[in-house]
Formats: sequence, C-alpha cells, structure tokens
Amino acid sequence: MEQTFIMIKPDGVQRGSFCEIISRFEKKGFSLKGLKLMTVDRPFAQKHYEDLLSKPFFGALIGYITSGPVIAMIWEGEGVVKTGRTIIGATNPAQSAPGTIRGDFAIVMGRNIIHGSDSVESAQKEIALWFPDGPINWQSNLHPWIYE
Repeated sequence: MEQTFIMIKPDGVQRGSFCEIISRFEKKGFSLKGLKLMTVDRPFAQKHYEDLLSKPFFGALIGYITSGPVIAMIWEGEGVVKTGRTIIGATNPAQSAPGTIRGDFAIVMGRNIIHGSDSVESAQKEIALWFPDGPINWQSNLHPWIYE
C-alpha cells in the first residue's frame, strides 16, 4: 500500500479545522499510520522546504510554518498520494474547487491550511524526516470493506 505525508499547518490547527480535515481522509477509507502534534523549529522547517530555498517567499513560508503547532500525519491506501492531493485541492485556494479542503477552508495562498506530498518519492522523503521511527504497523478491521 502507498503512503503519503499530510500536515495540517498552523492556521488549520489554530482555527480548529483539524477534526474535519482528518475525517475527510478517514471517510475516504484511508488508514492513519502516524499522527503527532508538534511545533516546528526553523532548522527543521528549512530542511522540509529545502526545495523552495531559492523562492522569494521562502522566508515567509518558514515564518508561517514555525508560527504555531502543526499536525503531522502518515496516511496509507491505494493511490493515496494522488487522491490525497485531490482531497486537499489546488495550492492556491482561489483555484480550489468547493468540496476540497482548501476550497472549503482557505482563501489566500499564504494561509492554505494543509500540505500534502506531491509524489510517492516526496512522501517517502517527508515521512522519513517527520517520522524517523516509521509508521505504526496496524490494519483497520474496515480494510476488507474498503478493498477487494
């Protein structure tokens, strides 16, 4: 089964939107394999976003992600990376369809509430960074009701 990294950003935590966000992944049938509430320090944030280092918004992004607690998660399921990105919506909330997380909860790009891995390779890298001990090894009793 494929895994992805999902992070509810500080604005999502501060606004209390995390329960509904988590429930969207649960309702889809994905399995939660890791979850932690944490604050992110500047060096860790820089490592996570190192691919954006040359972007003009890098400093603001680091300031934003370190401004409050985040909820880091590992989700597992068939096609979870691509489907997770669909559930999340476009990076720019103004371009996100209603019914997506960003379409329903965000207005501006600088406060877009959630991060999701954009590829299986990115997911593996992000999971290794955020969850060095790896995911929890368990399977829901609902698994046979979701997958053939």
